[in-house]
Amino acid sequence: MGTYILRRILQMIPVVIGTTFLIYWMVFSLGDPTVGRCGERPCPESYVARLHEEYNLDKSLPEQYVRYMGKVLQGDLGTSFNGNAVIDQLATRWPVTIRLAVIAIIFEAVIGIAAGLLAGLRRRSFWDTLVFVTTLVIISIPSFVLGSVAQMVFGVRLGWFPVTATQGTWQQLLLPGLVLGSLSMAYVARLTRNSLSENLSADYVRTARAKGMSAGRVVGVHTFRNSLIPVVTFIGADFGALMGGAIVTERIFNIPGIGGYIYHSINTKDATAVVGTITLLVLVFLVMNLIVDLLYGALDPRIAHD
Repeated sequence: MGTYILRRILQMIPVVIGTTFLIYWMVFSLGDPTVGRCGERPCPESYVARLHEEYNLDKSLPEQYVRYMGKVLQGDLGTSFNGNAVIDQLATRWPVTIRLAVIAIIFEAVIGIAAGLLAGLRRRSFWDTLVFVTTLVIISIPSFVLGSVAQMVFGVRLGWFPVTATQGTWQQLLLPGLVLGSLSMAYVARLTRNSLSENLSADYVRTARAKGMSAGRVVGVHTFRNSLIPVVTFIGADFGALMGGAIVTERIFNIPGIGGYIYHSINTKDATAVVGTITLLVLVFLVMNLIVDLLYGALDPRIAHD
């Protein structure tokens, strides 16, 4: 196991270098990020020169990247153009987005797997059709429409949830978490249903039934665990995606999280803040993929990490 983890970490290094360089290149190759910092009037040359020197903008792009990664290795994600350290800004917003993503994952896993299990065990029945139609409707509705409707119905008219989540508490994030996880919930339900249906037709299931094993044991001990492998893969990868994909949801519910910070940084053309935030999200995504791979052995003992 230790050798496998070390090998995976070594494999992450070129991935981190490649993705962060592409991000850095795409953001800083769009033009001089200091343009427009002084409104409609051009900035004084002394001010532009100071920013270029401070952010290494007077160097070549590869040299800028090397200097930037040198700071990242020391835990410094840079300083935004307004003078605040990016890591400090993320430290205050990160817990809020983590809570939002955790709530979304819980809804996604519990409701999605339960619906998929019901549809898979009741194939071609009313419940299977209901799950199919419901997930199709959810997939078809854009997230900003779903968020606005949920905010109006459950927040304004029924008053079950707060309309906004400016404090980022668990209670305030329940409705945004449900909205954020709704699309993934639909995919999890369909993935669970298809995976379960496929495993129920496998030879080892027919053999277990022929030996007199009860239907509950066949499903609970053998079929369901094997069916969870692709589902766990999706949910694990989705957690990293939810961390950075919460921009629309955080804007609708006025949540002070990572998504709102990225949105504000893009609007203000704060390139350092954008690159620093996305770099951290890349690391989170890779770590989650490693954790998912380690969970495979727990779900299926035939999968060995050697």
